[in-house]
Amino acid sequence: MKILLLGGTGAMGSHLCSILSKRGCRVVITSRKNRESKELIEYRQGDAQDLDFLNALLAEKWDTIVDFMVYSEIEFNERANKLLEATSQYIFLSSARVYDNSTEFITEKSTRLLDTTADSEYLQTDEYALSKARQENILQTSSKKNWTIVRPYITYSEIRLQLGTLEKENWLHRAIHGRTIVFSEDIKNHLTTLTYGLDVSKAMSTLIGNSSALSEIYHIASNASYRWDDILNIYLDVLEKELGNRPKVMYQNLSDYFLWNPWKYQIIYDRLYDRKFDNSKINNLIETSDFLEAKDGIEKCLKSFLQDPIFNAINWKQEAIKDKITKDVTPLSEIKSIKQKIKYILFRYFI
Repeated sequence: MKILLLGGTGAMGSHLCSILSKRGCRVVITSRKNRESKELIEYRQGDAQDLDFLNALLAEKWDTIVDFMVYSEIEFNERANKLLEATSQYIFLSSARVYDNSTEFITEKSTRLLDTTADSEYLQTDEYALSKARQENILQTSSKKNWTIVRPYITYSEIRLQLGTLEKENWLHRAIHGRTIVFSEDIKNHLTTLTYGLDVSKAMSTLIGNSSALSEIYHIASNASYRWDDILNIYLDVLEKELGNRPKVMYQNLSDYFLWNPWKYQIIYDRLYDRKFDNSKINNLIETSDFLEAKDGIEKCLKSFLQDPIFNAINWKQEAIKDKITKDVTPLSEIKSIKQKIKYILFRYFI
């Protein structure tokens, strides 16, 4: 098989390409960075958001396209038919965030926020959960039926470790440097599900080339649910063991948390929900009870990350505000550019 992974270098794609190549598939992965190809894995350098680059790729024929890209509704609308025409199977990465709140276990037929929310202000946005649901609609109303929609929930890996809505740059960077983690009092007791990227990729691989998966929707999530406070304590236990001291945590009420945290709708319409998933549908193809337990998986991935901790860009305005709240101080030597140093000083001491 010849398979194209659009943007497949993240927490799921990096595992999926390895699984597929071991299966004997030829895998082509787009990446904005120059990466070395090897054996059956080929990297094509370019931005898959760029239509010229994408059109050149789609001029080739693919057995399966797996799309990890994040689009606006307008962007997806102008690409959808091209993607469907270029392959026998188009796998669209949606998100289990599309689901509305539920006191029951969530199935693929559970109601979506887009279809049920009465928040007119929210509906006017292109927020991730709404955007993904609208793009699902584009596929479902298409004349072509060679699509498969996949809805992963929160996925962690050796390079991605989330806490609520916070990426590792927003909380782990502080912990490693001896500063206080700032987290939400309102989020901590809600239930969530975290799934190891390798397990999500294993489940996705069962859909590739599977004719019974065409025009179908599958969510992929771990069976077990945990309180966010439990997840935080797993992180803290590992950090204490590896760093020699337990990071401090400050909890804020929601109104204070929103003063620096820009992910308002993700919090209100997901992290304040209790998430529990019924995995019966994907269990017809893979046994989710065999997925790695979150405690073991998070410990494994965090230990791996700490061996060579590489962070993406840090938002120094947010860090300055958090330092003001916690009375921490970031050494200016830790901040690379003059512009960011000035921004930090302004928001830490004056604004």
